[in-house]
Amino acid sequence: MISVDEARNNILNGLKAVSTETISVADAAGRVLAEDVIARRTQPPADLSAMDGYAVKASDVQSVPVTLQVVGEAAAGGSYDANVEAGTAVRIFTGAPLPAGTDTIVIQEDAVRDGDLVTLNEAVETGRYVRCAGIDFHEGDAGLSAGKTITPRDVGLLAAMNIPWITTHRKPRVALLSTGDELVRPGEPVGENQIISTNSLVVAAMIRAAGAEAIDLGIAKDNETSLRQMASGAASADLLVTLGGASVGDHDLVQSVLGKEGLEIDFWRIAMRPGKPLMFGDLAGTPMLGMPGNPVSSMICSYIFLYPALDVLMGRKPRTPSYVPARLSHDITKNDQREDYQRALIVGEEDGLPLIKLFSNQDSSLLSSLSAATCLLKREPFADPLVKGTAVEIIMLESAYPNC
Repeated sequence: MISVDEARNNILNGLKAVSTETISVADAAGRVLAEDVIARRTQPPADLSAMDGYAVKASDVQSVPVTLQVVGEAAAGGSYDANVEAGTAVRIFTGAPLPAGTDTIVIQEDAVRDGDLVTLNEAVETGRYVRCAGIDFHEGDAGLSAGKTITPRDVGLLAAMNIPWITTHRKPRVALLSTGDELVRPGEPVGENQIISTNSLVVAAMIRAAGAEAIDLGIAKDNETSLRQMASGAASADLLVTLGGASVGDHDLVQSVLGKEGLEIDFWRIAMRPGKPLMFGDLAGTPMLGMPGNPVSSMICSYIFLYPALDVLMGRKPRTPSYVPARLSHDITKNDQREDYQRALIVGEEDGLPLIKLFSNQDSSLLSSLSAATCLLKREPFADPLVKGTAVEIIMLESAYPNC
């Protein structure tokens, strides 16, 4: 068996980013930039008013109250094009450019208008309520960098930079292949010795949450013909994820059958619980990640291995789960030789930290505890026993990976 860190490194080193495509900025949220984006305009393009009021020379309003003559008006989308002389003002609205000769704004709440005259009751310094040209960015500035996952906030920035199209990595295509005679889809008739297939639905949902495309190839039967035929559907995928069949039992056929189709194995066992029978290799040019058959194992392996793998495929730096400090609400025993990820609930707070309780049954087939869990406690190999109140680190399942 190899360590979790070694397995993760082998997987990430065996992958590369997928090809790129040009898309509309309107469809950009969630995609990963493949190249730097440079602003095509200055924002704002001129000195603009930040408030409704009067554009004046600051030197005219140092002693108040003062009455000035209103010589014109500037609205957003329009302008006052004459030079403003001393002793005069221009009625101005938010977003309008400052007329030549003015350098500050007196807001309308501090002014009293009487025909063509306005009395200003508040002294203001130069530049008050003025958005200076280029205060946001200038033409030629680097806006967003390659590898950035575009947020809805970034879409606004791209649009303001006058960027209608961007080059991103396309969504990776991840083929999912479940294996086992015992599996049926939800809603189908369930035989006496069969169970409902859940793994493909869970992992597909995680893949989509990460920003990739999930392709469900179906459930292969435990025979060579079925597995070979269904695995052929992964030929156009960027990654094949098998679910089950990665162990060494007589009916675990992934290694033996796909080996005849060109599968080269990098590793197939890791020192982790749950998730020991994890496999990674290359199937005739398509990277393959073989997940355990138990649903809890496959989901936790997705957090630890699949999400970082998808990061690489999408052209961004691979992330690791976010850990937060917590305290134990009870004693726990020592750990064995495998890195252990245990499901837990947050049951309170102690010293400002979440207080966690481990589920008493950590069997990797229990979906009810997986659904109810709020976090995972990671334990290192051969970790010592811990007593109630000990500070530990946990993975918060709902925020283990930002944007996922």
